[in-house]
Amino acid sequence: MVKRKAARRAGDGGSRVALAYREIRARILDNVWPPGHQVLEAALAAALGISRTPVRTALIRLHDEGLVELVPRHGMRVLPLSAQDMRELYEVLTALESTAAELAARRRPAAAELRPLERATRDMARALDADDLAVWAAADARFHRHLLELSGNALLAQAVLRYADRVHRARLFTLRLRPRPLASTREHQALVERIRAGDAAGAHAANRAHRERASRELVEIFERFQLHQI
Repeated sequence: MVKRKAARRAGDGGSRVALAYREIRARILDNVWPPGHQVLEAALAAALGISRTPVRTALIRLHDEGLVELVPRHGMRVLPLSAQDMRELYEVLTALESTAAELAARRRPAAAELRPLERATRDMARALDADDLAVWAAADARFHRHLLELSGNALLAQAVLRYADRVHRARLFTLRLRPRPLASTREHQALVERIRAGDAAGAHAANRAHRERASRELVEIFERFQLHQI
């Protein structure tokens, strides 16, 4: 009985940490809390309705992921991204995700496995027709998550998502500053065809070109609008 109660307490603690991590992270990535935003640990705990210990554990994890800075006696501060940060993030993201695309093509996924990619691409096109960039961004993120799943490599997917989420935050922040993302839909369609054909080298090259173009566009925004960080 004592052991079961202890296990329950440990499990509850783990779920509270997961809740705190998920809620804080979502607010950062969706720019509800913009770069530089600072929150006291006690205020976070009160807002989430949990104790400070799981909040602190979640903040340590977010710090390790490069999303927040831990400020003694002042909780946490959302870390900004510089143009150099974006270059480095995209270099890593491009290399890893292009490997995922290559692995997906080697697997020769069935038509049913490719449908989520096709559906996400269609949703992106419809969102652009409706001038709904938020829906477009969500569909774009969904496309890339499905691509990682198709690679069949869970460790690779986990590594990519760590960098992709930070890039996603910057892209949302600059969504209205960039040209309409018409090229992404075409590039996604081309990538799906390479995967369908089992063309591993072609899928790798298509994804690399796609991510490199996106990187150039984002870094150009920093330079054009003289943004030191976002």
